[in-house]
Amino acid sequence: MNAPAPVRTPVPPSRLPAVGTTIFTVMSALAQEHGAVNLGQGFPDFGSDRQLLDGVTHAMHAGLNQYPPMAGIPSLREVVAEKIEALYGQRYDPTSEITVTAGATQAILTAVMAIVQPGDEVMVLEPCYDSYIPNIELAGGRVVRVPLTPGSFQPDFDRLAAALSPRTRALIINSPHNPSGATWSAAQMSRLEALLAPTDVLLISDEVYEHMVFDGQAHQSASRYPGLAARAFVVSSFGKTFHVTGWKVGTVAAPAALTAEFRKVHQFNVFTVNTPMQHALAGYLRNPEPYRTLPAFYQAKRDRFREGLAATRFRLLPCPGTYFQCVDYSAVSSLAEDAFCRWLTQEIGVAAIPLSAFYAEGFDQGIVRFCFAKQEATLDEALRRLARL
Repeated sequence: MNAPAPVRTPVPPSRLPAVGTTIFTVMSALAQEHGAVNLGQGFPDFGSDRQLLDGVTHAMHAGLNQYPPMAGIPSLREVVAEKIEALYGQRYDPTSEITVTAGATQAILTAVMAIVQPGDEVMVLEPCYDSYIPNIELAGGRVVRVPLTPGSFQPDFDRLAAALSPRTRALIINSPHNPSGATWSAAQMSRLEALLAPTDVLLISDEVYEHMVFDGQAHQSASRYPGLAARAFVVSSFGKTFHVTGWKVGTVAAPAALTAEFRKVHQFNVFTVNTPMQHALAGYLRNPEPYRTLPAFYQAKRDRFREGLAATRFRLLPCPGTYFQCVDYSAVSSLAEDAFCRWLTQEIGVAAIPLSAFYAEGFDQGIVRFCFAKQEATLDEALRRLARL
């Protein structure tokens, strides 16, 4: 009698052979293991507005628990279109130009998959959010990395112009910028508009921190600039804006022709987004006060955190936006960024993220990123520990 064939699991070639566990997962696990204050991963440790949460409960009990329309419920798309027009002056048709997504990460992947053909080039500005490059690779595109100016993290337009080629399909930008907190100015957006004008290059504008711009400055959305809006997927996040990152709900605004292609992928990716949250958000957005007051809310946290860090040997980099503060630790340690973050977590009890994690091939500048989207007590405890430095 023949013995049965051994059971085995076939292992296919990896679509993302260079991708492992993200640094955010690693540092959060290390923080938990050592009882460290976790200022690494970018999420708030405080709750959202009770009115918004009650809106979800009400929607559920009202029976709004079945599939919504693929592109999102009409009332939410309408109020999003009104919000964009009020803030940035660009009117999008809520029927054909606004899509509700399962967060910004899904939105960016869907945009990339919708427009990138194998062999197309897509430009990213490093350091960048860690999903951009894998998204392009999954679509069969070729990543073209253009470094932001070290230290200031501003776009270098000479390098951008030099990187453009006949195969360039798209450019991904992010302002306010994760991880640096830098923001694009009106002059820079206008210069980008002029640079792209003679090309067919599309734009994916990651604007998830749009309501976290400080010191009285205005967010320069791609939607403000007709030449950019006409070629852009503008990505926003309710999770970031309303302190509900676990809801994973965002939006994409784009011209009708681009939205049509986006939705072709979206419908076979997630199809649609959870219904009760959409209804709650539609009602909550009728009042602009929560997002209008958000810059002052986070600026107070930024200022409190920066004041405390000023008593350490860290050198603070500018933070005009987001809820991230980057620091140069060269006066504290000569360790590489990854090793320094591990030491800081284990020995000082505060978790941070190395900036090198946002470069595909690593680039060690002696800079780490802290997240200050935390309760005052959390920030104060972190500062108490960091005072040892």
